[in-house]
Amino acid sequence: MPTLIHQRVRDCQAGSYPKQICRVASGWVVLGDVQFLTGYCLLLPDPVVANLNVMQAEQRKTFLYEMSVLGDVILEITGALRINYEMIGNVEPALHAHLFPRYADEPEALRLKPVWFYDWEKAPAFDEKRDTPLMLEIAKRLKQRNLTI
Repeated sequence: MPTLIHQRVRDCQAGSYPKQICRVASGWVVLGDVQFLTGYCLLLPDPVVANLNVMQAEQRKTFLYEMSVLGDVILEITGALRINYEMIGNVEPALHAHLFPRYADEPEALRLKPVWFYDWEKAPAFDEKRDTPLMLEIAKRLKQRNLTI
């Protein structure tokens, strides 16, 4: 069943997805649609699979390793306190990992809660002019770690 994740991977493959950051061995690093937490990214596997459990062992290792290194990079760039990693797949039954940087200056009522408590409708949408420097820096640091292809 095609999902939004399938479409975004196809757009990345075609070089037409504006939030595409870079290609890594396991898939595509993309910036989140909204940036209520600066640096929110996703890792989309290529090829798309239903979930982590259908991947062969080496594919899993690569995907999870690259996800964790992307988290390292986001921490370095943003100065966030930690990264929340989420692979839910309930709405989009295709594997994708959300990486949410969490900050000390988040509103107290939200700081320790899952990001799904944020008002996503009021969140700052992707802005190419604002977000391109961040995307380029993420790509640069992943390349320095020999993860981009």
